[in-house]
Amino acid sequence: MRHLVAVLAAVLLLSVPAASATATSAAPPAPAAVEVDFTGIVSLRGCSGSVVRPPRHAPSDPALVLTNGHCVRLMSGTEVVVDEAADRTFTLLDRTGEGTLGTLRAARLLYATMSGTDVALYRLTSTYAEVEAMGTRVLELSPEHPAVGIDVRVVSGYWREIFACRADGYVHELREGPWTWRGSMRYTASCDTRGGTSGSPVVDVASGRVVAVNNTGNENGERCTRNNPCEVDETGAVTVRHGIRYGQQTHYVVPCLTGGGRVDLAAPGCGLPKPQPKPQP
Repeated sequence: MRHLVAVLAAVLLLSVPAASATATSAAPPAPAAVEVDFTGIVSLRGCSGSVVRPPRHAPSDPALVLTNGHCVRLMSGTEVVVDEAADRTFTLLDRTGEGTLGTLRAARLLYATMSGTDVALYRLTSTYAEVEAMGTRVLELSPEHPAVGIDVRVVSGYWREIFACRADGYVHELREGPWTWRGSMRYTASCDTRGGTSGSPVVDVASGRVVAVNNTGNENGERCTRNNPCEVDETGAVTVRHGIRYGQQTHYVVPCLTGGGRVDLAAPGCGLPKPQPKPQP
């Protein structure tokens, strides 16, 4: 779970061919790519994160910070934390990453797990309107499964670096020590992240939306060990990709965010793992 290095690549706009002389209407323009910067990005102790919102929200809703479950603490392979007391602060960066806009404080740890995915959500004492009044814009979570081959940026608040690459594919199971994560996004090699980039949002360049949260990479070429995740396909075949990094998709989080700074694990379509029933004595 260590990663990072940055190469902010120039973003190209796709040219749109002119409509033919016989066309009755012009072809719609291609969507403009987004210039990804440090807008909405936070730094926290040892990790990175971002202030995020679902597509539907109210400015008066308490704002949420997205990071990794392992940025809360190392959990067991089955542990799920829901609505726990939290005392944590986050440094909100300006769009350049060179300055700061202030400090944000967590009111609660709404959710955290390393079971099936590696994600955590903190609820802040500030509303979305109050965060944006500090001079930033909150990042939107995409409700859609990201496609293979999209251009992405991994934005680290801890290192204040941005890594540019593409989504190379999605992994049936990613295993690292006692943890198993499903549907992980595999990056192309130029996203050479390192320790401190954990919890960084993975931003789709085309839409500017968050599609994943950065969490791990194979550092030493080992097989399925700590900091050396391996890929396991549907047949059980194991592949080790030395130097390749991964993130956890976030589209399944969106249905769980039902407003008011809440996480509803029973909401229709919510894909976050639920706590396991405690065994009876």
